[in-house]
Amino acid sequence: MIGLFDPLFWMMVGPAFLLGLWAQLQVKMTYAAAQREVAPLSGAAAARHVLDSAGLQNVTIEQISGRLSDHYDPRHKVLRLSQEVYQSRTLAAVGIAAHEAGHAIQDAKGYAPLVVRNAAVPVAGFGSGAGIWILIGGLVFSIPALIWVGIGLFACVVFFQVVNLPVEFNASSRAKAQLVGLGIVSDEQLPYVKKVLTAAALTYVAATLQSVLTLLYYVIRFTGRD
Repeated sequence: MIGLFDPLFWMMVGPAFLLGLWAQLQVKMTYAAAQREVAPLSGAAAARHVLDSAGLQNVTIEQISGRLSDHYDPRHKVLRLSQEVYQSRTLAAVGIAAHEAGHAIQDAKGYAPLVVRNAAVPVAGFGSGAGIWILIGGLVFSIPALIWVGIGLFACVVFFQVVNLPVEFNASSRAKAQLVGLGIVSDEQLPYVKKVLTAAALTYVAATLQSVLTLLYYVIRFTGRD
């Protein structure tokens, strides 16, 4: 059997899946705790301060809908913050906003892992949508070549996630340094920001580990059938 009904799948991927659930719980808990801590600036103001200090006055900041939908758009040089992060004057808001500003700084400095990640986005996007269906099609119709195409496309997604890890960790490091260096967050307040960013990073680690183990599972199962 292949996939969700295969005991081997859960033996290999199950621990990473549980880690992901635990990481999501940590994000909720640390974010809620940091929301109760007042910051001197709103998330938008903190991000603006971080960007301007890095000479990135050309990067604009927009408010968008959704919860924790914050992201940096390197194509349009826009930092998009959710309403909660954009408006709130909390340590949770400034931490997340500064993290996204860290991605803008990476972009401006040509941070190599970010360049590789951005280049991999189109292939990873196609692989995440089509890879699994091509793999299933190959299994259903017993076409080994099609199975390997599906595995190859899924491998592109895994590559993207692996490259994304240093990007996210580096952005968090930049955020913490900027927040303290600019006086937005005190040394006493920094642990709250660290916990939020660490918990968020752990979700990326769990997702990447789950993808790597899933890819390994497909390879093992297919080579075992071949």
